[in-house]
Amino acid sequence: MNVSVVLLLASIGIASLFCQWLAWRLRMPAILFLLAGGITAGPVLGWLEPEAVFGDLLFPLISLSVAIILFEGSLTLKYQEIKGHGRMVRNLIPVGSVVTCVIGTLAAKWILNVSWQVALLFGAISIVTGPTVIAPLLRSVRPKRKLANILRWEGIIIDPVGALLAVLVFEGIVSWEQGNVFSHSLYIFGKTLLVGLVFGAVAGWLNGIVLRKHLLPQYLHNAGTLTFMLGVYALSNEIAHESGLLTVTVMGIWMANMKMVPIDDILEFKESLSVLLISALFIILAARVEFEAIAELGWGLVIVLAILMLVARPLSIVLSAIGTSLNWREQAFLSWIAPRGIVAAAVSALFAFQLERLGYEDAGALVPLVFMLIIATVTLQSLTARPIAKALGVAEPAAYGFLILGANTAARQIAQVLQKHEIPVTLTDTNWENVRQARMDGLPVYFGNPTSEHASTHLDLTGIGKLLVISPYKQLNSLATYHFLDWFGDNSVYSLSEGEQDQKARHQTAEKIQQTRGLFGNLSYPKLASLVSRGYTIKTTQLSDSFSYEDFQARHNGEARVLFVIDEKEKIHPVVTGEDFEPEADWQLISLVPPKASRERKPEEPGDAPEAQPA
Repeated sequence: MNVSVVLLLASIGIASLFCQWLAWRLRMPAILFLLAGGITAGPVLGWLEPEAVFGDLLFPLISLSVAIILFEGSLTLKYQEIKGHGRMVRNLIPVGSVVTCVIGTLAAKWILNVSWQVALLFGAISIVTGPTVIAPLLRSVRPKRKLANILRWEGIIIDPVGALLAVLVFEGIVSWEQGNVFSHSLYIFGKTLLVGLVFGAVAGWLNGIVLRKHLLPQYLHNAGTLTFMLGVYALSNEIAHESGLLTVTVMGIWMANMKMVPIDDILEFKESLSVLLISALFIILAARVEFEAIAELGWGLVIVLAILMLVARPLSIVLSAIGTSLNWREQAFLSWIAPRGIVAAAVSALFAFQLERLGYEDAGALVPLVFMLIIATVTLQSLTARPIAKALGVAEPAAYGFLILGANTAARQIAQVLQKHEIPVTLTDTNWENVRQARMDGLPVYFGNPTSEHASTHLDLTGIGKLLVISPYKQLNSLATYHFLDWFGDNSVYSLSEGEQDQKARHQTAEKIQQTRGLFGNLSYPKLASLVSRGYTIKTTQLSDSFSYEDFQARHNGEARVLFVIDEKEKIHPVVTGEDFEPEADWQLISLVPPKASRERKPEEPGDAPEAQPA
């Protein structure tokens, strides 16, 4: 292999990593920077010519990459999640898909004068938004929780559903082209559909059984599933032309809905794929975009994009909102937010290849049309969503809620009290028993690593702007501290202090992490857990002129530990070592107090607010 080609391939990896880092720092969708990087390296500077570098391998690489993207996306499509997010989401998937597909198809056909086949594919692909572009946008905009949930779950569900629709449309085109008689075309389409559904269901069931019964060692779960999926994809394509994408989508959906199948590690594996494979894929795809092809579309391209953004999306929202409680302001905000993402770009490139091989001369318009739709929606909506949300009055107020790392007994008691004060709170833990108990207590909880790519899609941080580290997992604690210091900002991450033995064992602690220590007055996790196990409970106490902080401590023989204070403006502050702590008469204290049996005073005394005991 030529050395320059090796250097070029390495440069693609470095560029993709830089784009991901830049998106993380600026809190914007990574796809925007990946596309810009690819366009710069390709048509602008002429450094990257994918056909010259990869030759005949370019199409197979894109095909396998799309299969991986669709499989990973379909693993998130769980039936109970569709049922659990309201009528609006249930309406938006079928209604929005049909409306967008029809309008996109007609606009492409009548305005750009492309063939019906290309127009139909564009209409199908244009419905896909995707969580990879929705999640970063929601974090920066922070709309009301209801709107955030609608957009978040629409992105999760529409990703594989939209890709599946595009696959079915393409299979219909292929079957029509391969049959001279209508019945023969119908036979080919039916065969493709049957092979995709049956192969996908059987493969998903078999792989689920292997994972459930631990027939593979844990370290082979990710690699084994990925290899098996690619093998099934290739075999399906051999039996029925281009049925593989449908097969892997059905396989992922089947596995996602099987009981007792450990797919969380497989989903986390998507992080590495996103950086090493998918990110590089987008630079390669963007490098193939030709300015001449965009210029040939002329002003018709702008009109088509405007119709999709200003007609199709609002109409989809209005029709889907019938019978819901959404007001016009909320509908207006949802009407503006529909950025297209990774699946749309990858699928368009794949199908453009296939259509060109079938002899459609105008198939070259599909890629620049979809890429311009991605660039327009991501750029415009990322820049304008926040001011529009504020103007419409649908932006979430200041993020004063807490993400609590740990769902142990102490963390659950703290979360329950915060909830009683109407403070947004979400717990996260990697221990299933803790998560199960939190759910039984009615607490919002995320099972898994809160710094993972899976968490970036599924962890709802609406209204939450601070992190409390209340867990015994030292490595995860440090990782989460770094992650959320960058995300929430300084003075928004608090963690329990380390015990003396841990401090001695760690000869040095990173300064940035060390500054977060001292939550609850240098209380360590072992000490906190010990107090809770001895019967200490969380209690809210109202201070007044007749019942001061000194009276409060005297009542509990100086054994009470103040965890939070709520000031006269109803703002809550964690008690942190090194900060001035002078409670005033009209403040409330949320404290860890000893059992009543350890007190010398009577149980009922002035100053007690209603008990906030854990359920």
